[in-house]
Amino acid sequence: MIVLGIESSCDETAAAVVRDGTQVLSSVIYSQVPLHQPYGGVVPEIASRSHIEKIRGIIEQALTEAFPESSNPLDEVDAIAATCGPGLAASLLVGWSAAKGLALASGKPLIPVNHMHAHLWSVQLDRASVQPEAVYPQLGLAVSGGHTCFVEATAPNAYRLMGQTIDDAAGEAFDKAAKLLGLGYPGGPVIDRVARTVPMELRRSIAFPQGKVAADHPLPEGLRAELCVSFSGLKTALLTYVRKNPPQSEADTARICVAYQEAIVDAIAKRAEIALRTGRYKTFAVGGGVSLNARLREALQAVADRHRVPLLLAQARYCGDNAAMIAGLASAGGGLTADNPLEWDIDPSLPV
Repeated sequence: MIVLGIESSCDETAAAVVRDGTQVLSSVIYSQVPLHQPYGGVVPEIASRSHIEKIRGIIEQALTEAFPESSNPLDEVDAIAATCGPGLAASLLVGWSAAKGLALASGKPLIPVNHMHAHLWSVQLDRASVQPEAVYPQLGLAVSGGHTCFVEATAPNAYRLMGQTIDDAAGEAFDKAAKLLGLGYPGGPVIDRVARTVPMELRRSIAFPQGKVAADHPLPEGLRAELCVSFSGLKTALLTYVRKNPPQSEADTARICVAYQEAIVDAIAKRAEIALRTGRYKTFAVGGGVSLNARLREALQAVADRHRVPLLLAQARYCGDNAAMIAGLASAGGGLTADNPLEWDIDPSLPV
């Protein structure tokens, strides 16, 4: 099955063509980072306007790259998939509307995709197909600018949320810290880079909270407090520390960065450790933009090794938001079930 995928949930305009879940025929991404850098974060109005300007050209480029010999590349695909949530409402509308229009015009099936499910599928892209019995049940971790959640997956279209952030996501915590320290946007990559300059013995020279959630904290049904995390207190702790101890040099800033990063990494790794103790998972899949963080990868690999579970990490080009993961999941038989997807609307708060 060959699927054209469209992604516009936040600030990347993307389209891709994927065959049978894993074979990426094309993947085109337009990043809006330069547009949002002056503001230190994504501005929804700017994001949606940029999507409108770019999406047609991005889709045409993805189809042309996938089928360079075809006079009508859209005829070559079997279905069209697009993100319908979660994400920014105005951004989601652009991609979902484009997918609807193409489906109506071509008569091809439309497949709605949950953005978080796709991040977990991204670990399969450009890899040889693995039999489901070797992958599932799987522990999934989706860690990005907007989400930090632990998910149990028993199939490409069967997911159960077990734990998540109760306030800010890891990516947002990195962005806010970088803005406070004057390091620019996006914050995750620059903090990761600065933190690597600090010796191992100084990683925890500043004590920052690791976001433990109290056992009696009210949570939605099915969530486990020991697998949930809170990063709002960490951001407050950083602000308090910087006010009392303003960095006087690049070395001071680096020491703050590495300690802050360790708090986020430790919080996530400890919850992965708890989840893997059950011994029921055959693989541990990690996707999302923050999964590019070198220290997080190192810590999660150590956790996976201790529990003798293969760690599946998405290739770098598929960690951030992209359409290949949307098309990949849909072409593997995943996606959301709908009697008439053309009647569906976006859902910015679509749950896992």
